Amino acid sequence: MKLTTLVALLIFSLNCWANDLNRTLQTIESEWASIYYENSNSEKESAYDDLLNKANQLAIEFPNTTETLFWQAVILASRAEQQDGFSALNAIHQSKDLLMQAIKLNPQTANGSAYVTLATLYYMVPQWPIAFGDTEKAAQLFKLALEINPEGIDTNYFYGDYLLAINQIGQAQKYFEKAVSAPSRKEQPFADNMLKNEPKLALANTKNRKINGVKNAFLSLFNSASIK
Repeated sequence: MKLTTLVALLIFSLNCWANDLNRTLQTIESEWASIYYENSNSEKESAYDDLLNKANQLAIEFPNTTETLFWQAVILASRAEQQDGFSALNAIHQSKDLLMQAIKLNPQTANGSAYVTLATLYYMVPQWPIAFGDTEKAAQLFKLALEINPEGIDTNYFYGDYLLAINQIGQAQKYFEKAVSAPSRKEQPFADNMLKNEPKLALANTKNRKINGVKNAFLSLFNSASIK
């Protein structure tokens, strides 16, 4: 076999491998959005368990792929809402470790959404000694995410939500506006359009100088994979 033919076959195989992985990740993201937005609370835990099994299996088939690590982290953090306090804290720590691993392998993971998700965990979870909450660390991570994806829906919405939480209402409003005007992805219109409802509501609150103090601790987590 000629060397050029061998190289061509290898490239073709790698492209097929990447396409299979991306299709499966898109399916996982779609299922996650459906569970998060459409399932009742009583249905969510078992649905997340099933989805986590799929993500874990994908991680076995495609080891050290950072988007797979990212989605394992997202599902673990989302499922924590339905768990008791001890189990939830354990899940959040696992999620944090997976996100840090993904970022270490590739800081661009999920087009910056790995940083967004990690930052969201840092400012929403309790501080030490209960957990690892740290608003200053969250701000640093959000800024890294904005450097990678300054126009993203999730990047702008969750940074705006962070700013709102620390009572920087004017700055929060600017990022909510950017999130609302950000384009939705063709491959994930449901996920992105549902996420856009959050900055729209938050923007209405900030314009009325009201702070919505009820936050869903693990809403983050999805305009995320930016799978290409």
